[in-house]
Amino acid sequence: MREAGFTTLAMEASASAARALDAYVRHGIGDPARLITRLGFWTWRTEEMLDLVEWLRTHNRALPEDRRVRFVGTDPQRCADSVDAVAAFLRQVAPERAEDVRELEVPARAHPASRPDPEQAFLRRAEALAGFLEDHREKFARRTTVDAADEALEHARILVRAADLVTRSPDLRSGEDSVFAVRDRYMADAVSRLVDGSPQARVIVWAHNGHLAKGTYGDGVPALGSRLRERYGDGYYALALLFGKGSFLARRGHDLQGPPRRHRIGTGMRSVEARLAGAVPGDYYADLRAAGSSPEAAQWLRAPQMQRSFGAHVPRFVYRLHVAPLVPADDYDGIAFVARSTCSRLLPPMET
Repeated sequence: MREAGFTTLAMEASASAARALDAYVRHGIGDPARLITRLGFWTWRTEEMLDLVEWLRTHNRALPEDRRVRFVGTDPQRCADSVDAVAAFLRQVAPERAEDVRELEVPARAHPASRPDPEQAFLRRAEALAGFLEDHREKFARRTTVDAADEALEHARILVRAADLVTRSPDLRSGEDSVFAVRDRYMADAVSRLVDGSPQARVIVWAHNGHLAKGTYGDGVPALGSRLRERYGDGYYALALLFGKGSFLARRGHDLQGPPRRHRIGTGMRSVEARLAGAVPGDYYADLRAAGSSPEAAQWLRAPQMQRSFGAHVPRFVYRLHVAPLVPADDYDGIAFVARSTCSRLLPPMET
């Protein structure tokens, strides 16, 4: 932020709840620990995340408004804050429509593809509500403020995207129309709005490596990073974060509510992580755009490899065997390698 002049930190987190955390980062409004718990993923409810947010607040405090770093969520899901924001706005400007938004509480809290519906009824309701706010934006702005009308409209648009994800089929065979591809497209669009909205914008995107990759992930899902690479060329720099051995937190199996557990892992025998750990001791950063001066290095960087693949959930016993294919120089522009990982420290439970 200080050296490279980045203007925004965009995270794979609730686009809805992140707006309140942005108010803290830029203006000191609210309780940061409580706001972090609303970001939609337990992986962010950590002391490390709180330290980052407090650092951003300190960084911004001495800067003029137009130079303060923003905090933005890119993920449409987990958007209960948007339901509350739109309902409150409608009670001011159109009380007869205030209850309409309550019909969207289900998709606002549900997981993507958890309510598959070929007719996408929730989406149609959300689109109607956003259309109403857009059609009456100027009138509502006169009755409140332009900022209030724009804020309500943006929250309504978040509800549209969330309702779309919730009602899509989980079937990967639908390709570009699969819920996974659409989610990454929405996250890429969120980043593009930041970049295209200001000629001075420089955005850090923080997400799982699979989303940041310049190609596909899973069963051929076009990643967020592939879309940004297509739009911005070398202006998008895909930086992967890998580690050698150590421990990490994850929930076991398909348990969506259980406590995260500590898992241990070594480098393995044939993983990219094992090769990186053996190449250079300690922590380091490798710029793959500048690498490959030797024929051997260039050949390895362009050859198919396997990386370990973990997320917020891992199988109970066989997580050590989970790997995903990659071609290092094709998927990433750089690698930040941590020799030994330790578990993040969860914040105490609190009501959201």
